[in-house]
Amino acid sequence: MAKNRRKLGEILYKSGLIGKEALIDAIKSSQQKNKRIGETLIELGLVSEDNISKAIAHQFGLEFVDLDRQSISKDTLNLIPEEVVQKYGVLPLSKANGKLRLIISDPLDLDMLDMLRFRLNSEIECCIASPTKIRAFIDRSIDNVRSSIDATAAELAQEGHTIEEEIRKAEEAEGDDEGPIIRLVNMIIDEAVRMKASDIHIEPMTDRVRVRYRVDGVCAERDNIPKHMQASVLARLKILAGMDISERRIPQDGRIQREIDGRKVDFRVSALPGYHGESTVLRILEPESINIGIQALGLGDEDNKKFLKIIKRPNGIFLVTGPTGSGKSTTLYSALKELNKPDKKIITAEDPVEYNVAGINQCQVKEDIELTFAKILRAMLRQAPNVILVGEIRDGEVADIAIQAALTGHLVFSTLHTNDACSAITRLIDMGVKPFLVASSIQAIMAQRLVRRICPNCKIVDEHPDPHYLRLLNIGPDDVKKNPVYKGAGCNKCHNLGYKGRQGIFEILEMNTELRELAFARAPASELRKAARAAGMRTLLEDGREKIFKGITTPEEVSKHSQAEGLVLD
Repeated sequence: MAKNRRKLGEILYKSGLIGKEALIDAIKSSQQKNKRIGETLIELGLVSEDNISKAIAHQFGLEFVDLDRQSISKDTLNLIPEEVVQKYGVLPLSKANGKLRLIISDPLDLDMLDMLRFRLNSEIECCIASPTKIRAFIDRSIDNVRSSIDATAAELAQEGHTIEEEIRKAEEAEGDDEGPIIRLVNMIIDEAVRMKASDIHIEPMTDRVRVRYRVDGVCAERDNIPKHMQASVLARLKILAGMDISERRIPQDGRIQREIDGRKVDFRVSALPGYHGESTVLRILEPESINIGIQALGLGDEDNKKFLKIIKRPNGIFLVTGPTGSGKSTTLYSALKELNKPDKKIITAEDPVEYNVAGINQCQVKEDIELTFAKILRAMLRQAPNVILVGEIRDGEVADIAIQAALTGHLVFSTLHTNDACSAITRLIDMGVKPFLVASSIQAIMAQRLVRRICPNCKIVDEHPDPHYLRLLNIGPDDVKKNPVYKGAGCNKCHNLGYKGRQGIFEILEMNTELRELAFARAPASELRKAARAAGMRTLLEDGREKIFKGITTPEEVSKHSQAEGLVLD
């Protein structure tokens, strides 16, 4: 294929963009300076950078993207880490079926492409844009994200104190006084809580320590701490979390409890050794998040009735599936809260115990003393509980004990990491659980994801919704005419993001005779899904579409989590 590729100069000449004599002179100049012909043509002012990029796209049979006309949303930009965008000068365009469409400027930089495939763990389809426009777009977009988070921080700053000021004071102290570092760490934690972030990421890099907050599921850079303050900041976090400050070789976990604005907030802290230092993440656990009630989860009327009926059954297993951060714990705690009455004994086995709930017996898994899920589960069955919560079914042993508990008259709640509800059945069988036990013990499985809600303050009808996302969700022009699609215009309350808060999309598979027979026969997930849909199961995609037409969320948000089968983004 490479032998048949036309030369760049030939493409430009045949396109009428450069004369023959000028091209010959440019070729001689590029050979003398040991530069590429494209670079030389731009330097000499003979061809514009955009035209060079178009010619390169033509040369390699790739799509050219004009970034002056192409819009890339904040969510699309977040398909790859900001660090990758900044370091390699690339932009994500879309992702579907494991393939990432990436805007690059140089298709001959094979080392970079190999590095990106490895780093992003994805197949890459390249598009071409001019390097200057890519860099300008990156600078513009990153600045917009920072300005929105800075606007929030400015609102939250009290008595004129800001993180920037605390960093400056800590630098001026030059390590002689712990006070500035303590104030800096406290301010980072307090500000993140007030911004309703779910996580704080403190990430050492080559020349700085990056601070990011995850708000509504999206990471945004807050600030950079000078590299020489890294050891002090990480040591302070370890002291707060009860970790060993001298241990930097192995991962550590800890907890912090802090009173902020009159309420106690827990933080689950994880420190992971890395090349440039220990990456530290604080998961923010607010007790209010588990007191939202079942109604506020976002279940539709039919699914809500089904959910309440399932959790009030006397026995069987109810599984909630989804990736990390999809709200599984909130859903299960909401179910336990509904069942938490004086006549019911509820015991949980968790790793770790995230929220303390009055009236429930909660057990913490401690692998270092061999107090595993399996051991706790066996012991709790001797406590005569009515309801059991197993934090996660991780292996066949835990699955077997949970199923035996369900078959002996207990109602068992647990979570599993699968993409959809039907895959949970095949996953349990793959773990080694006998198919007849799976078929007889499971009452229902619920898959869920979290999507960002449109800001109610600036919600408007989207007159021109992106056809790519509509096609991914199998939404046609007639559907949009009957049911308008909404978006957030951006306002002060949502800091011009157009989104505020999150809500779940769900699919509930309730077992029936046909599904039990299919599970017993080891039927694949596709057959189980077909039977479940025939029995009335509404999929994640269908629930997401309904929430789009109700003006709760956008097609772009739903398409990140569920897409119509067989459709690929163009």
